Amino acid sequence: MTLILPRTNLAKDFITGGQQSVGVRVPNNVIALALLTEFEAQGGIGIAAPSANRFGKVSPTTLIHVVSELSNYLGEDDLILDGGQSDIGVESTIINCTQSTPAILRPGAITDFMIQKVLDRPLEARNDSYSNSLRVPGLLESHYSPKARVILSGNPLPGDGFIALDSFKTPPGVVRLASPKNANEYAKMLYQALHLADQKELEKVFAIPPEGEDISVAIRDRLTKAAFKD
Repeated sequence: MTLILPRTNLAKDFITGGQQSVGVRVPNNVIALALLTEFEAQGGIGIAAPSANRFGKVSPTTLIHVVSELSNYLGEDDLILDGGQSDIGVESTIINCTQSTPAILRPGAITDFMIQKVLDRPLEARNDSYSNSLRVPGLLESHYSPKARVILSGNPLPGDGFIALDSFKTPPGVVRLASPKNANEYAKMLYQALHLADQKELEKVFAIPPEGEDISVAIRDRLTKAAFKD
Protein backbone atom coordinates (compact mmCIF):
# COMPACT_ATOMS: atom_id res chain seq x y z
CA MET A 1 0.00 0.00 0.00
CA THR A 2 0.99 3.64 -0.50
CA LEU A 3 0.13 6.18 2.19
CA ILE A 4 -0.51 9.79 1.19
CA LEU A 5 0.81 11.86 4.11
CA PRO A 6 1.43 15.56 4.82
CA ARG A 7 4.91 16.43 3.58
CA THR A 8 7.75 17.62 5.75
CA ASN A 9 10.90 19.51 4.75
CA LEU A 10 12.46 16.16 3.83
CA ALA A 11 10.16 15.92 0.81
CA LYS A 12 11.19 18.68 -1.59
CA ASP A 13 9.10 20.03 -4.46
CA PHE A 14 10.88 17.85 -7.01
CA ILE A 15 9.56 14.83 -5.08
CA THR A 16 6.00 16.03 -4.43
CA GLY A 17 5.48 18.01 -7.62
CA GLY A 18 4.83 21.06 -5.49
CA GLN A 19 2.04 19.38 -3.54
CA GLN A 20 1.79 19.58 0.23
CA SER A 21 1.52 15.80 0.50
CA VAL A 22 3.81 12.88 -0.34
CA GLY A 23 3.25 9.20 -1.11
CA VAL A 24 5.21 6.78 1.07
CA ARG A 25 5.58 3.02 0.87
CA VAL A 26 7.99 0.23 1.77
CA PRO A 27 8.11 -2.53 -0.90
CA ASN A 28 7.93 -6.12 0.33
CA ASN A 29 10.82 -7.30 -1.83
CA VAL A 30 14.20 -8.61 -0.68
CA ILE A 31 16.22 -6.59 -3.19
CA ALA A 32 14.25 -3.38 -2.64
CA LEU A 33 14.58 -3.73 1.13
CA ALA A 34 18.33 -4.38 0.80
CA LEU A 35 18.67 -1.24 -1.32
CA LEU A 36 16.79 0.85 1.26
CA THR A 37 18.85 -0.60 4.12
CA GLU A 38 22.17 0.07 2.37
CA PHE A 39 21.11 3.58 1.39
CA GLU A 40 20.16 4.31 5.00
CA ALA A 41 23.50 2.93 6.20
CA GLN A 42 25.22 5.47 3.95
CA GLY A 43 23.21 8.35 5.43
CA GLY A 44 20.23 8.29 3.11
CA ILE A 45 16.69 8.79 4.38
CA GLY A 46 14.49 7.54 1.56
CA ILE A 47 14.46 6.93 -2.18
CA ALA A 48 12.25 8.93 -4.52
CA ALA A 49 11.35 6.92 -7.59
CA PRO A 50 8.53 6.76 -10.17
CA SER A 51 7.13 3.58 -11.64
CA ALA A 52 9.29 1.76 -14.22
CA ASN A 53 7.03 2.59 -17.16
CA ARG A 54 6.12 5.62 -19.20
CA PHE A 55 3.09 7.63 -18.11
CA GLY A 56 -0.25 5.99 -18.90
CA LYS A 57 1.28 2.79 -20.29
CA VAL A 58 0.92 -0.78 -19.08
CA SER A 59 2.76 -1.37 -15.81
CA PRO A 60 5.75 -3.75 -15.86
CA THR A 61 5.68 -6.93 -13.77
CA THR A 62 8.93 -8.50 -15.04
CA LEU A 63 12.43 -7.35 -15.99
CA ILE A 64 11.63 -7.92 -19.66
CA HIS A 65 8.75 -5.43 -19.49
CA VAL A 66 11.02 -2.77 -17.99
CA VAL A 67 13.73 -3.31 -20.59
CA SER A 68 11.31 -3.19 -23.52
CA GLU A 69 9.61 -0.05 -22.16
CA LEU A 70 12.59 2.01 -20.99
CA SER A 71 15.78 0.70 -22.60
CA ASN A 72 15.81 3.45 -25.23
CA TYR A 73 15.65 6.08 -22.48
CA LEU A 74 18.47 4.74 -20.28
CA GLY A 75 22.10 5.83 -20.30
CA GLU A 76 25.24 3.74 -20.02
CA ASP A 77 25.43 4.25 -16.25
CA ASP A 78 21.78 3.36 -15.58
CA LEU A 79 21.08 0.02 -13.94
CA ILE A 80 17.97 -2.14 -13.63
CA LEU A 81 17.59 -4.14 -10.43
CA ASP A 82 15.81 -7.42 -11.15
CA GLY A 83 13.59 -8.28 -8.20
CA GLY A 84 11.84 -11.07 -10.07
CA GLN A 85 8.24 -11.24 -11.23
CA SER A 86 5.74 -9.12 -9.31
CA ASP A 87 4.05 -11.17 -6.60
CA ILE A 88 0.71 -9.35 -6.83
CA GLY A 89 0.64 -7.89 -10.33
CA VAL A 90 -1.49 -4.77 -9.90
CA GLU A 91 -0.20 -1.60 -8.26
CA SER A 92 -0.46 -0.73 -4.58
CA THR A 93 -3.57 0.47 -2.80
CA ILE A 94 -3.25 4.24 -2.38
CA ILE A 95 -4.70 5.51 0.91
CA ASN A 96 -5.23 9.21 1.60
CA CYS A 97 -4.14 9.79 5.21
CA THR A 98 -4.11 13.59 5.08
CA GLN A 99 -7.61 13.83 6.55
CA SER A 100 -9.14 12.70 9.83
CA THR A 101 -10.79 9.75 8.07
CA PRO A 102 -8.62 7.75 5.60
CA ALA A 103 -9.93 7.06 2.09
CA ILE A 104 -8.81 4.74 -0.71
CA LEU A 105 -7.82 6.67 -3.82
CA ARG A 106 -6.71 3.68 -5.90
CA PRO A 107 -7.78 0.10 -5.07
CA GLY A 108 -5.22 -2.67 -4.82
CA ALA A 109 -4.57 -5.94 -3.02
CA ILE A 110 -5.12 -4.24 0.36
CA THR A 111 -8.91 -3.87 0.41
CA ASP A 112 -11.13 -1.44 2.28
CA PHE A 113 -12.32 -4.34 4.47
CA MET A 114 -8.74 -5.10 5.53
CA ILE A 115 -8.07 -1.46 6.38
CA GLN A 116 -11.33 -1.01 8.27
CA LYS A 117 -10.62 -4.16 10.26
CA VAL A 118 -7.25 -2.77 11.40
CA LEU A 119 -8.56 0.73 12.11
CA ASP A 120 -11.86 -0.50 13.56
CA ARG A 121 -13.63 2.33 11.79
CA PRO A 122 -15.16 2.93 8.36
CA LEU A 123 -13.26 4.65 5.58
CA GLU A 124 -14.41 7.81 3.90
CA ALA A 125 -16.01 7.26 0.51
CA ARG A 126 -13.89 8.47 -2.37
CA ASN A 127 -15.27 11.47 -4.28
CA ASP A 128 -14.22 13.55 -7.27
CA SER A 129 -12.76 16.28 -5.06
CA TYR A 130 -9.74 14.04 -4.48
CA SER A 131 -8.86 14.25 -8.17
CA ASN A 132 -8.78 18.03 -7.92
CA SER A 133 -6.87 18.28 -4.64
CA LEU A 134 -4.39 15.39 -4.99
CA ARG A 135 -2.39 14.26 -8.02
CA VAL A 136 -1.74 10.56 -7.56
CA PRO A 137 -1.11 7.71 -10.03
CA GLY A 138 -4.07 5.96 -11.58
CA LEU A 139 -6.79 8.58 -11.04
CA LEU A 140 -7.10 9.50 -14.72
CA GLU A 141 -9.96 7.92 -16.64
CA SER A 142 -7.49 6.53 -19.19
CA HIS A 143 -4.47 4.69 -17.81
CA TYR A 144 -2.64 1.34 -17.91
CA SER A 145 -3.40 1.17 -21.64
CA PRO A 146 -1.74 -1.15 -24.18
CA LYS A 147 -1.57 -0.34 -27.87
CA ALA A 148 -4.39 -2.83 -28.41
CA ARG A 149 -7.93 -1.67 -27.80
CA VAL A 150 -9.31 -3.19 -24.57
CA ILE A 151 -13.00 -4.11 -24.68
CA LEU A 152 -15.07 -5.21 -21.68
CA SER A 153 -18.28 -6.27 -23.42
CA GLY A 154 -19.31 -8.20 -26.50
CA ASN A 155 -17.82 -11.31 -28.06
CA PRO A 156 -14.29 -11.62 -29.46
CA LEU A 157 -13.83 -12.62 -33.09
CA PRO A 158 -11.07 -14.79 -34.57
CA GLY A 159 -7.75 -12.97 -34.21
CA ASP A 160 -8.84 -10.97 -31.16
CA GLY A 161 -7.20 -11.41 -27.76
CA PHE A 162 -9.09 -12.83 -24.78
CA ILE A 163 -8.52 -12.59 -21.01
CA ALA A 164 -10.84 -14.36 -18.60
CA LEU A 165 -10.96 -16.86 -15.76
CA ASP A 166 -10.30 -20.41 -16.91
CA SER A 167 -13.99 -21.25 -16.41
CA PHE A 168 -14.69 -19.26 -19.60
CA LYS A 169 -14.01 -21.20 -22.79
CA THR A 170 -11.92 -19.69 -25.57
CA PRO A 171 -14.01 -18.94 -28.67
CA PRO A 172 -12.74 -20.53 -31.90
CA GLY A 173 -9.86 -18.65 -33.50
CA VAL A 174 -9.45 -16.27 -30.56
CA VAL A 175 -5.99 -15.73 -29.02
CA ARG A 176 -6.10 -16.70 -25.35
CA LEU A 177 -3.79 -14.35 -23.46
CA ALA A 178 -4.44 -15.54 -19.90
CA SER A 179 -6.55 -18.18 -18.12
CA PRO A 180 -6.23 -17.42 -14.40
CA LYS A 181 -7.91 -19.78 -11.94
CA ASN A 182 -8.93 -17.07 -9.46
CA ALA A 183 -8.83 -13.33 -8.83
CA ASN A 184 -5.32 -13.40 -7.32
CA GLU A 185 -3.95 -15.15 -10.41
CA TYR A 186 -5.91 -12.71 -12.60
CA ALA A 187 -4.20 -9.75 -10.92
CA LYS A 188 -0.77 -11.36 -11.30
CA MET A 189 -1.28 -12.21 -14.97
CA LEU A 190 -3.21 -9.14 -16.16
CA TYR A 191 -0.35 -6.90 -17.23
CA GLN A 192 1.63 -9.81 -18.67
CA ALA A 193 -1.39 -10.54 -20.84
CA LEU A 194 -1.67 -6.92 -22.02
CA HIS A 195 2.05 -6.82 -22.82
CA LEU A 196 1.66 -10.09 -24.72
CA ALA A 197 -1.19 -8.60 -26.75
CA ASP A 198 1.09 -5.83 -27.94
CA GLN A 199 3.90 -8.29 -28.68
CA LYS A 200 1.49 -10.20 -30.88
CA GLU A 201 0.36 -6.90 -32.43
CA LEU A 202 -3.28 -7.62 -31.68
CA GLU A 203 -5.74 -4.83 -32.43
CA LYS A 204 -8.38 -5.82 -29.85
CA VAL A 205 -8.37 -7.52 -26.46
CA PHE A 206 -11.64 -8.67 -24.90
CA ALA A 207 -11.52 -9.09 -21.13
CA ILE A 208 -14.09 -10.48 -18.70
CA PRO A 209 -13.31 -8.95 -15.28
CA PRO A 210 -13.75 -11.10 -12.16
CA GLU A 211 -16.55 -10.34 -9.72
CA GLY A 212 -16.17 -9.84 -5.98
CA GLU A 213 -15.01 -7.27 -3.45
CA ASP A 214 -11.46 -8.58 -2.97
CA ILE A 215 -8.59 -7.79 -5.34
CA SER A 216 -11.21 -8.06 -8.08
CA VAL A 217 -12.08 -4.41 -7.35
CA ALA A 218 -8.55 -3.39 -8.35
CA ILE A 219 -8.66 -5.58 -11.47
CA ARG A 220 -11.93 -4.01 -12.61
CA ASP A 221 -10.47 -0.55 -11.94
CA ARG A 222 -7.40 -1.25 -14.09
CA LEU A 223 -9.37 -2.83 -16.93
CA THR A 224 -11.89 0.05 -16.96
CA LYS A 225 -9.08 2.58 -17.26
CA ALA A 226 -7.28 0.49 -19.90
CA ALA A 227 -10.48 0.33 -21.92
CA PHE A 228 -11.26 4.06 -21.69
CA LYS A 229 -10.57 6.03 -24.86
CA ASP A 230 -10.97 9.77 -25.32
